[in-house]
Amino acid sequence: MEEFEALLQESFEIDTPNEGTVVKGRVIAIEAGQAIIDVGYKMEGRVELKEFANPGEAPEIEVGDEVEVFLRQVENARGEAVISREMARREAAWDRLEKAYADENRVEGAIFGRVKGGFTVDLGGAVAFLPGSQVDVRPVRDAGPLMGLKQPFQILKMDRRRGNIVVSRRAILEESRAEQRAEVIGRLKEGDAVDGQVKNITEYGAFVDLGGVDGLLHVTDMAWRRVNHPSEILAIGETIKVQVIKINKETHRISLGMKQLQDDPWNTVEAKFPLDSVHKGRVTNITDYGAFVELEPGVEGLVHVSEMSWTKKNVHPGKIVSTSQEVEVMVLEIDTAKRRVSLGLKQTMRNPWELFEEKHPVGSQVEGEVKNITEFGLFIGLDDEIDGMVHLSDLTWEGRGEDVIGNYRKGELVQAVVTEVDTDKERISLSVKAMEGDPFEEATTGVKRGSIITVAVTAIEDGGIEVEYEGMKSFIRRSDLSRDRGEQRPDRFGVGDKVDVRVTNVDPKTRRLGLSIKAREIAEEKEAVQQYGSSDSGASLGDILGAALKDKT
Repeated sequence: MEEFEALLQESFEIDTPNEGTVVKGRVIAIEAGQAIIDVGYKMEGRVELKEFANPGEAPEIEVGDEVEVFLRQVENARGEAVISREMARREAAWDRLEKAYADENRVEGAIFGRVKGGFTVDLGGAVAFLPGSQVDVRPVRDAGPLMGLKQPFQILKMDRRRGNIVVSRRAILEESRAEQRAEVIGRLKEGDAVDGQVKNITEYGAFVDLGGVDGLLHVTDMAWRRVNHPSEILAIGETIKVQVIKINKETHRISLGMKQLQDDPWNTVEAKFPLDSVHKGRVTNITDYGAFVELEPGVEGLVHVSEMSWTKKNVHPGKIVSTSQEVEVMVLEIDTAKRRVSLGLKQTMRNPWELFEEKHPVGSQVEGEVKNITEFGLFIGLDDEIDGMVHLSDLTWEGRGEDVIGNYRKGELVQAVVTEVDTDKERISLSVKAMEGDPFEEATTGVKRGSIITVAVTAIEDGGIEVEYEGMKSFIRRSDLSRDRGEQRPDRFGVGDKVDVRVTNVDPKTRRLGLSIKAREIAEEKEAVQQYGSSDSGASLGDILGAALKDKT
């Protein structure tokens, strides 16, 4: 009996499995969507058929199949074992995945669901999280084609206690791309012309697939002409021919170019566009400092704001020309080394100051509107949006210009005489007072230095007397009132007296007459001496002057 009990106890210990372990069982029946599994020692349990299927696949199980299940409980209320195929697969998977993680090996899985921030991946019984950033080397807009496909993944992080696994598909792709890139780069060399497919387009260029490795085609290397955006000349999926410009062996970056396969238009710029020649072009870009004009594909020149208009000096270029407008320009300068062409827009039109001078020579009369009033004169609007200036000194013959400029208003029409046209300085001088005859010139007609004229005294002052001749005022200083000092008294004259004076100076610029009574007396004395006697004849000065005065009477 003791031996039998020992054998019976040994049988219990061998056949009865422990809860919380993975045990082997045999499928004895399939009914109502469940598989009935005998796990030994007359214990049976039920497992849903879906636990035997991979995500997205039908379950593959038949009666008689031997399977591993996880024994959660030896017996429940119904006397059945509580078992799970999914938990068994998970435990086995975790063992396998932990080993792969430790050895940094790849694992196989399939994406089967979408969650916030990424996707779920079945790793053969264990569910892992695939972040959206780790799906591909580039953002994936549509992950549909990847769902359900068995493919390799790299485990980035795992925690068995919390049941967390994070995997990456991108790491696998980058590794394979690095190998492929190294192989492709090994075949390429700078200067090669190769075919490639446009994979992606950005603001600054396009990425071109050269057969497993991407190269960057910068927007400035797409064409000799200005390209505002790569989409103007390229489309995703398009096959293009490019030249390998540079290969960085360390970073495996490849720079590509399209324009390098075309003739450089700058090689013939000087022959096609000689200096001072006029050409038609299209405005491609407008900036604060000017406008760029395309003379031919790949050749652009700058029309500086100072060369855009003869008259519009402080206007934004966008108010003179518009983008895509066709304009005529003149070639002013070419710098082939810097690939620059300076163009002029205003040079294709006649200089309005030259036209004005031809139409209105100095001395001609013009009429214009007062555009601006300043402290030094008036600006008058003339032909072709040019202005002429009337200086204060040219406003009136009498008085000061400061006294009469207040009589003018903006918008008032004014007539004036052209006094100067300086085309180099783009300046036109006008005179309002010249519209009337110069009273000084009229009054002094026939009057010259040495002439004797009669003036009227208009004012008596301590320093001399003010006199008037034909409406022109002059001043005779005290020292010029008489030859004799005793007679150089202003008070010996009265207002209204008529006095003969000698003209000592005629100054048209200052419009002044130099007059002197003293000079007249000295001149008369010399003349009398010459006519009526000399110091040798013995006649006295009184006798000579008396004879001269008697002769005059």
